[in-house]
Amino acid sequence: MNAEAPADRGFPWLALLFGALAFAALIGLGTWQVQRLHWKEGLIQAIETRSKAEPKPFADVEREFAETGDVDYVATELSGRFDHAHESHFFATWKGATGFYIYTPLLLDDGRAVLVNRGFVPYEQKDPATRAQGQVEGVVAIRGLARNPLAGKPSSMLPDNEPDRNIFYWKDMAAMATLSGIETSKLVPFFIDADAAANPGGLPAGGVTLIDLPNNHLQYAVTWYGLAAALAGVLGVWLWRRRSAA
Repeated sequence: MNAEAPADRGFPWLALLFGALAFAALIGLGTWQVQRLHWKEGLIQAIETRSKAEPKPFADVEREFAETGDVDYVATELSGRFDHAHESHFFATWKGATGFYIYTPLLLDDGRAVLVNRGFVPYEQKDPATRAQGQVEGVVAIRGLARNPLAGKPSSMLPDNEPDRNIFYWKDMAAMATLSGIETSKLVPFFIDADAAANPGGLPAGGVTLIDLPNNHLQYAVTWYGLAAALAGVLGVWLWRRRSAA
C-alpha cells in the first residue's frame, strides 16, 4: 500500500491540462458570441436605417449595387409596367396563411426589367385569373425595399424549385428570369419588395417584407462564460480537496 502512495499523490497534470483546454475553448466560444453580438447589432441598426429612410431614386440604388453588391433593405421608388403574364410564384406563409409571394417583372422605360415581389396571395389564388382585379395595367409607381439576390440555395433543407410548375422555394433569380422570358442583359440584378400601398386593386397584398433578425448572441455568450466559470469552480474544488486529503 505504501508503494502506491507516491503515485496517488502525483499531481494530476493530464486532468488539469484537459480542464485548461476546455476552459479556454469555452472562453473562446463566449468571446466569439460577443463579437457576433456586436456584428448583429450593427446589422440590425443598418437595416433599420436603410428601411426607414426616404426612398432613394432607383438609379442611385443601381449605382450602389454596382459599387458594393449590397442594397439589401434600401428604400427606393421606381415606375414601370407589370408583365402579369410572366409572374413567378414563391411558396410562403404570411399572417398564418399558406400561399405564394408573387414576383412580377416590372418593365422599365429603357427596356430592362426588375423582378418585384408584389406581395402575398392565398394558396387557392395562385392562378392570376382568380384575382383579376389586382392585375393592374398601365404605368405604376412602386415604393419598396431593394433585396439582394442569393448566391445559391441557402439551405439543403429547402426543397428544390419546381419552375415547370412555377413554384419556387428559394429566390433563384436566374430561374425566375428564365421563366419570365427576361434576357440576362436586361435583368436588373436585385429584387424589389413592394410596400403595402403598391397594389390598391386587391391581391397580392403588399408590404410582406419581414425585418425580424433574431439576436440571441448575448444569451449564448453568458451561457458559454457561465460554463467556463462552473468548470473553473469544479476544478478548483477538486484540486483543493485533493490537496486537503494529501
